[in-house]
Amino acid sequence: MNNFFNDLQGKLNQAFENSPAKDIERNVKAMMTQGFSKLDLVTREEFDIQAQVLAKTRAKLEALELRVAELEAKLVATDSKA
Repeated sequence: MNNFFNDLQGKLNQAFENSPAKDIERNVKAMMTQGFSKLDLVTREEFDIQAQVLAKTRAKLEALELRVAELEAKLVATDSKA
């Protein structure tokens, strides 16, 4: 009985491979691929890498802003003593 279902599945797959539905599927995939390439999309991996770079840059910027604020405070303190 199991052999019957395997044989039936094989024949159905073969029929699908040779059917117009498979050609339509190939054409739709080709059109979608072409359309996506025109949209200038990035992969998930590229997006994740850029998100990490942005997070590191943001952390460095916050550290530099803090450092500038400290230096400005020291400058004001030095100017007020003079």
